[in-house]
Amino acid sequence: MPPVETELRAALMRGGAASSDYDLNPGIRLPEGRRLRPAAVLVPVLPGPAGGRLILTKRASHLRHHPGQVAFPGGKVEAEDGSAEAAALREAHEEIGLSPDSVRLLGRLPAHETVTGFLVTPVLGVIEGAFRPRPEAGEVDEIFDLPLAHALDPAHYLVERRRWLGQWRHYYTLPWGPYYIWGATARILRGMAGQGAGKHEDRG
Repeated sequence: MPPVETELRAALMRGGAASSDYDLNPGIRLPEGRRLRPAAVLVPVLPGPAGGRLILTKRASHLRHHPGQVAFPGGKVEAEDGSAEAAALREAHEEIGLSPDSVRLLGRLPAHETVTGFLVTPVLGVIEGAFRPRPEAGEVDEIFDLPLAHALDPAHYLVERRRWLGQWRHYYTLPWGPYYIWGATARILRGMAGQGAGKHEDRG
């Protein structure tokens, strides 16, 4: 088994339980009976001689949900999709030009609940063959990559905080160059990284 795939299968095994944007904020009470909308994202990894590269997007700043944020390619699960995997592959094709035939799926990571009311299923996949990124006009401002090893190291994560609806909200971040990876994306990757001590940094 290639080293990158070994790393990814290990990440699947240590994914743990479902996560939430509220994980680090136990004082926030969520409404009973809330209905979450199903969504799916692809966590695409491109193998290479120097190790795997994780593909991420920077969303357009005018979008209704998570504008300007770093994210995995993905979106709502539509009725015609039939599964989270189909939705993740469809969205990746639309957003970054990744052909579904070029992705070998390895499995699902734990679901994640977002503050915007989505229940996101992350689907882990390996890109096979050549990949030429093509950002979707009006949806994706930029496509970039970072070393898989960086994302799988728990020591690289920070816990920061800001005011949200009059309360302090804590969340994970994963610094990488000029990119501010936080929120649901950082939390999903933090689950892949497993246990370990990160750093705390308050930003008020």
